[in-house]
Amino acid sequence: MEALVTGIAPEVRTILDRALDGAEMSPDEALVLCGTRGRELQALGAVADELRRRQSGEIVTYVVNRNINFTNVCIKHCTFCAFSRDHREEEGYLLPIDEVVRRAREAWELGATEVCIQAGLPPKLDGWFYVDLVRALKKELPDLHLHAFSPEEVLYGATRAGVSIREYLEALKAAGHDTLPGTSAEILDDDLRDLISKGRITTRQWIEVITTAHSLGIHTTATIMYGHVETYAHWVRHMALLRDIQKDTGGFTEFVPLSFIHQEAPMYRRKLIPGVRQGATGAEVVKMHALARMMLGPTFRNIQSSWVKEGPKMAQYLLTAGANDLGGTLINESISTSAGASFGQLVPPSELRRMIRDLGRIPAERATTYKLLKVFEGLEEEVSPLDEIEDAEARFGSYRRLAASSQFRYSHPFVRGGVPPTPPPGPPHPG
Repeated sequence: MEALVTGIAPEVRTILDRALDGAEMSPDEALVLCGTRGRELQALGAVADELRRRQSGEIVTYVVNRNINFTNVCIKHCTFCAFSRDHREEEGYLLPIDEVVRRAREAWELGATEVCIQAGLPPKLDGWFYVDLVRALKKELPDLHLHAFSPEEVLYGATRAGVSIREYLEALKAAGHDTLPGTSAEILDDDLRDLISKGRITTRQWIEVITTAHSLGIHTTATIMYGHVETYAHWVRHMALLRDIQKDTGGFTEFVPLSFIHQEAPMYRRKLIPGVRQGATGAEVVKMHALARMMLGPTFRNIQSSWVKEGPKMAQYLLTAGANDLGGTLINESISTSAGASFGQLVPPSELRRMIRDLGRIPAERATTYKLLKVFEGLEEEVSPLDEIEDAEARFGSYRRLAASSQFRYSHPFVRGGVPPTPPPGPPHPG
């Protein structure tokens, strides 16, 4: 370690030394580290890796899960989102509750312990739809963990139902809901949010949903989306805010940096916002994960690298720069895929374990809340049903096939007690 910090700027070395001594990193110190390059960037990654070793050990975790994005119809028009469709567009789809349950059951039978459910915000949604969906899933699959509904969806459900956020979260919990994804965060700065996603949930509202969930014993993740029009100062303020919340509530299970996928994002493709970049650079991706370990590691412990956003090779490398988790098998991922990500269908458990072992680390399957389910200490292997899937798209479908199909075409308003009948195969309803 001494060799790495020799010859770098004294200010950077002082900050890294303080981090190794266990001092809390200030926002000003983090901003200095955001400017590192070359040898200093290497030192940043090495110090983050050492802190990872001290805080979370040599085990690298993953979860066996499935994403179910039950509709792409959305009343919002976020400029970074290529997933959503207006309710009048031909590619709008909606999975009925029985189809969501079928997909969840299929995942459970293939060894998944979690389904992650997020979607668009359809017009005329009955406010209690999310509660009805949870109840239906838990009736059929009581032991499957439901990691479901972003803060934006919780706010939308509560608003449509005419109840407070607390009342709505209490209803979700009573129905069997388990944890919330901490998505719809992007950058927690309202000026920037108004630029890239006007009308989206505000910073104050996001914090209210998250902290209320924590107060009710509902754990959440935390995310950031970066590499678009934000600055390093936005990164640092975002992480400092999350750290303050975690100190108060202890309710975050992990931090997940999500780099911007630009290819199909409207704000890049249609040039809606000047200065939009083509996502984060490789150096920025390393900096983000290393800084996350330094700023958040003492309180969060778990920093995830996303193979969906970065690809398996970069996600593996980030395990040497502060990350200790590889996320999930996913099976289906629609939101990043629709934006142009090259990955997202499925990485089977055996491949995740191989990536971890290649680094000399110990793979472990975890639950959503990071309880270790299986630790693979040696070279022992087990064959998961997911390892035997030869063509994941043919078996599970894909976002593009779903959006192009007429089978689940969105054409009816929501009704209480579920969703409307499944539209029959054929052309969209003329209405």
